[in-house]
Amino acid sequence: MSVWDRCITRGAPAGMFPAGYNNAHQIIQTPGYVVIHSEMIHEARIIPIDGRPHAPEHVRRWNGDPRGRWDGKTLVVDTKNYNDKGWISTSAAGGRIKGILQTESLHVVERLTPIDADTIDYQATIDDPKMYTRPWTVSIPLHRDPMYRIYEYACHEGNRSVGNILRDARSLEKRAEPR
Repeated sequence: MSVWDRCITRGAPAGMFPAGYNNAHQIIQTPGYVVIHSEMIHEARIIPIDGRPHAPEHVRRWNGDPRGRWDGKTLVVDTKNYNDKGWISTSAAGGRIKGILQTESLHVVERLTPIDADTIDYQATIDDPKMYTRPWTVSIPLHRDPMYRIYEYACHEGNRSVGNILRDARSLEKRAEPR
């Protein structure tokens, strides 16, 4: 099961990619930080923009260690120090494939540029030399819908299938272990 199926994270930048539903994001700037709150899985990426350095390389996180800065009117978010457990895309954004894996070498640079009062050009450049022969970039327009309301996303409320699937997987793993 993907980390999204298990309600751990959609990932970064995967959380910015369109899914089947709950595609809203709220972007908030406070002194020293930008927060990107995504409706799906209720994730909040807290991005320091105060010039501090990245955490030490041994500190690995599901969504990496982001650092932001302004380049004119463009917010540039540089993220590294990912763990190797996440996915940079999941089935909703990746089409028919289950997901796109990542390694600890993943480095993502996102650029959020306002185009007009209701549109942000979102670009992410993905560089993971252990997975790809060269970096690649995706670009998605983010449109404001003043009528849309972000609602609580309850990932597993009443959902018993994930627990059953994981229990069955552990059972299969035990049977496969050498005795």
